[in-house]
Amino acid sequence: MLKTFAKGGVHPPENKFSANKPIEVLPLPAKVSIPVSQHIGAPATILVAKGDKVKVGQLIAQSAGFVSANIHSSVSGTVESIDPVLDSSGYKRPAITIVVEGDEWEPTIDRSPELKRNIDADAQTIIKKIAEAGIVGLGGATFPSHVKLSVPAGKKADVLIINGVECEPYLTSDHRLMLEKGHELMVGIQLLMRALGVDKAMIGIENNKPDAIKYLTEIAKEYSGITVHALKVKYPQGGEKQLIKALINREVPSGGLPIDIGAVVHNVGTAYAVYEAVQKNKPLFERVVTVTGKNLPKPSNFLVRIGTPVSDLIAAAGGLPDDTAKVVNGGPMMGKAVTDITVPVTKGTSGIIVFPAAESKRKAESVCIRCAKCVSACPMGLEPYLLIRMSQRMMFEKMEHERVLDCMECGSCSFECPANLPLLDYIRLGKTEVNKIIRARKN
Repeated sequence: MLKTFAKGGVHPPENKFSANKPIEVLPLPAKVSIPVSQHIGAPATILVAKGDKVKVGQLIAQSAGFVSANIHSSVSGTVESIDPVLDSSGYKRPAITIVVEGDEWEPTIDRSPELKRNIDADAQTIIKKIAEAGIVGLGGATFPSHVKLSVPAGKKADVLIINGVECEPYLTSDHRLMLEKGHELMVGIQLLMRALGVDKAMIGIENNKPDAIKYLTEIAKEYSGITVHALKVKYPQGGEKQLIKALINREVPSGGLPIDIGAVVHNVGTAYAVYEAVQKNKPLFERVVTVTGKNLPKPSNFLVRIGTPVSDLIAAAGGLPDDTAKVVNGGPMMGKAVTDITVPVTKGTSGIIVFPAAESKRKAESVCIRCAKCVSACPMGLEPYLLIRMSQRMMFEKMEHERVLDCMECGSCSFECPANLPLLDYIRLGKTEVNKIIRARKN
């Protein structure tokens, strides 16, 4: 019987149209705008000025604290401006705009395609290189990876869990990475194992990717301590807590972190970036992005330089269909609609989905009859029907008591609600206000 998590979960249509499309290298854009805050934590401090010449891989903004991340140029050219630029969240944030002139890389980057399996670096060197390369969680959370690997005093990891689930409908970038960069991924996992001081790593992959499961299971035999595990298809299997429960049957406590129960979770994209950083001295300045949609002419998976306008990706996938009504950054369950398709790709951009008008309108709301379908769907054991009412009535302190901060914003409740209530929207609002209350309490 396939493993899965116990509480809640839903089964949205998969729509993996680009699953069989190999990764293509997207042509260089004419210009990039690279935000200095592409991660959880403090924005990076800008190191360049207007008119400066930069190379691919050059450090252009430096980490501004422990929970922060370096930013590197993804292109070579001239810094045109340092001004706020609209990002995918709909806000203007500081960004470095560079006019592309050729493709000159920093000479320290190893650009050879040869696999480098031999690991020379010790744990501290690995963590240092990951921090220097600006690597963050590429599954969408964008938490600085070196922070996860710096285990607090008094805690110890005994297992590394690699997230190859990719449970979001439509997205296939991780699937393709597993198929096309399997050995590099395995070396990246070994590097993470050494950094954590563990001898066991488990790769979790949903059973709708049998080719990836078969391929990685076969090559994992060459790498000590790494095993591959097929999981039942159920959203949100890719959530950290759900994946941990499915694979090792441990439960992260409310308000806790995976390290509290001896686990550390990293995405397959992050593991590949770690391989490139440590073995090839390559900073994180490009990533694989799925561009897809039911009516899109050419659903694809592209290797994209950070800062590239989303419009370039859509054009490469055949252009916007006439009936397009919404473009979403991320998956359809947790992603957010963009207000302008010229916004830049960032480290956290896993996919771009183009939706037709028929699928973009909210359905009319009706009255909640307390059917509890949202409760059954919630993977965190919360009561979304109650949380929405509290949020609407601004009962934020009571929301804290009802564990609103445990909400992972997966959208399962909204997906399952027969009354079409905007449950997640109000719960997100409540979480924001509860966090404000907690910060005020600490001051």
